[in-house]
Amino acid sequence: MRQITLHLFLLVSSLCFAQETDLQLKNTSDTILNTKRTLRVSDPFDGVKTMQKLFPGNLYHLADKNTFISWKCKPCKPAPFLDVNGTEGDQLFPYTEGVATRLLANIDYKDSKGNQFKIIAFNHSVHDEDGLQTGRFSGGLLGVAKFAKNGNFWEMKSFQPAVAAFGAFARCPTPKLVEIGEDQYALSLVHANGGAGAPYNGYFYLIAGFDGKYQPLMEVDNYSLTNSVSSDWSSSYTVTTDNNKKFFRDFKIVTKGSYKKAKGTEDDFEVDLPAELTEMAKNKKSFNFEIERRYAFKGKFYKMIDKPVVKFSNIK
Repeated sequence: MRQITLHLFLLVSSLCFAQETDLQLKNTSDTILNTKRTLRVSDPFDGVKTMQKLFPGNLYHLADKNTFISWKCKPCKPAPFLDVNGTEGDQLFPYTEGVATRLLANIDYKDSKGNQFKIIAFNHSVHDEDGLQTGRFSGGLLGVAKFAKNGNFWEMKSFQPAVAAFGAFARCPTPKLVEIGEDQYALSLVHANGGAGAPYNGYFYLIAGFDGKYQPLMEVDNYSLTNSVSSDWSSSYTVTTDNNKKFFRDFKIVTKGSYKKAKGTEDDFEVDLPAELTEMAKNKKSFNFEIERRYAFKGKFYKMIDKPVVKFSNIK
């Protein structure tokens, strides 16, 4: 009896495993990439169901909260996109192998008049038969859709299926909402990547609507450093209101951390330092630091203004 039960358990387990990994691509129309398309969904707003209306593929719920939509668009004409990892070769979307789309964020906010909005952010990666996301130096492709509430419905006001790729292993970091002007909102995220066992360098990105589309309008290097035995640092930002700018207000970014000269062992890599620290690092073995930088919107991009203010402490 025990043998029969065991065999039945193994059979059911193998069938469940097969079902879980037997992922099918669903063909879709090229209209899904039309940025002018309309969509109206009823309240309460469901992020995953709404995403499936945008990308009507097969919805899968795997273990470890791995929920995604699997789809392929044969009539679509793949177009290039930016991957901030600097991956060599053509990066085209939709992927010819198929696409897996996951919900990244479901963001609520109100403007000064009380109007309600939602921004859903989603992550595209190459379809994998096992539902995995792979590729250390491949970013997750970010897409966004913005909705406004009208009575008992949410109406889509803007849609951009592909903005740019950020992060590692085809996983875009979760974006956060930031107010950069009067009723003007943008998304921020920290992109980080590095070699196996090596430090991860973090970059700050601001994604905002400009020239009729969402795009990165700020890139700040040396925003963070993790996975280093000898050094580490992190940053925070503040949107300034002291210059009376109505839109695209200035940013103040403060970076705090410590530096210690690497011993050169297998687990202790020398790190790439911010330019403001290189002279100090030539003569000292370790120190703490704080760097304050200011950025202003100039033409089509945020650029650093004034000279960074640097403070050192605990110098050895």
